[in-house]
Amino acid sequence: MRPARFQEFAVKALAQAPDIRTVEPWNEGTARPCGVKITFTTGAQIWHAITYTMAPGEKMDGPEAPVEGEVPAEVPWPELTQGGKINVRASERYLVAAILNAGSAEVASASGYSEGPTPAMHPGYGVQFHNGSKIFCVYAYALRSGQERGGKGFGLPEAV
Repeated sequence: MRPARFQEFAVKALAQAPDIRTVEPWNEGTARPCGVKITFTTGAQIWHAITYTMAPGEKMDGPEAPVEGEVPAEVPWPELTQGGKINVRASERYLVAAILNAGSAEVASASGYSEGPTPAMHPGYGVQFHNGSKIFCVYAYALRSGQERGGKGFGLPEAV
């Protein structure tokens, strides 16, 4: 699934999660041409960019060839808030659950970047598709309720 189509899918899939108020597409021109802005019911926001690796043998100038396989099993919704705040790294599990629970036959798997023995430098999540392509959703901004976006991004707080 290519970035523009994933952006459309993510907007719909994430909006179905019980603790998410709104989901909107966003971009920052050529620096971040695709992304998703998520507003949780607490008012906190996470903005993530979308990048992509092509499926083996895929050519960007050719048409997209979606491949369907087994739909991922539904997963339980993880706890999102602790003490009224959202832990930014813990939110990865919640967004992964939303992607997996959307029931797309193109999605093979998804996981948060903080999982495993060596968490990634920046929070986010990745999605693997049955055609071999991958989407990478790196968090660019994490804002508390009422906070305005500023700066260059990626200077994320622990909780929002």
